[in-house]
Amino acid sequence: MLPVMADPTHVIDDLCAENDELDLLVADLSPEQWASGTPAPGWTVAHQIAHLAWTDRSALLAVTDAGAFQALVEKALAAPGSFVDDGAEEGARLPCDELLAGWRAGRDALQRALRAAPAGSRFPWYGPPMSAASMATARLMETWAHGLDIADALGAVRPPTDRLRHVARLGVRTRDFAHTVHGLTPPAEEFRVELRAPSGDLWTYGPADAAQRVTGPAVDFCLLVTQRAHRADLALRAEGPDADRWLGIAQAFAGPPGAGRPPKEGTR
Repeated sequence: MLPVMADPTHVIDDLCAENDELDLLVADLSPEQWASGTPAPGWTVAHQIAHLAWTDRSALLAVTDAGAFQALVEKALAAPGSFVDDGAEEGARLPCDELLAGWRAGRDALQRALRAAPAGSRFPWYGPPMSAASMATARLMETWAHGLDIADALGAVRPPTDRLRHVARLGVRTRDFAHTVHGLTPPAEEFRVELRAPSGDLWTYGPADAAQRVTGPAVDFCLLVTQRAHRADLALRAEGPDADRWLGIAQAFAGPPGAGRPPKEGTR
């Protein structure tokens, strides 16, 4: 599969840009807008930002205090079905200005810690250990995906950018993981993935002569692997039975398989 990214600088820069763009969307919201429901059942805009803040704090502990992070892991193991929702609920109960300030402080502390990490560092996580580049990529993926939920709630549009190259790359790298969490044996051969970037560039992964292929818009692939849209609503094409199966189970996030989003009316 794809080699691990060596220098994390550009993905950390893109993570900061993604956070800043989302910040512009929520900075001046009224209390009523913070309480707006999002596509995630039971989650308001406040829950979404609280979840991002909670995960940033978890990542910061993983980078700076492995012992304290291990205590979080043990807490998660004790309540595997609720600890993420509990963290979001706790943060969502804070006053809006306090929640916003905490999110800003936490994400800034995390990006500084990732930049300061020695080359080659590996950090514990809820799945396999992560490099600084992988940690920043995962945070960018979540920030983009939850930012979409917030934009949907507010009736806003966030045009895709080429920062999605990190999400797309993560989606390709997690192909085997997606099979494993569904109890399936990953395919032995690599796939060819060709994605058209928002800028018009072509992003390619895997051997050019691979028999199994996935093609389409990069934003659609990112929506699929973050489970922000149903496959039926996306312009992705699979060639080969294994590639086709992958598009039905793809996920770039850690944890058990998500429920995903239902297809839009008219594509059911």
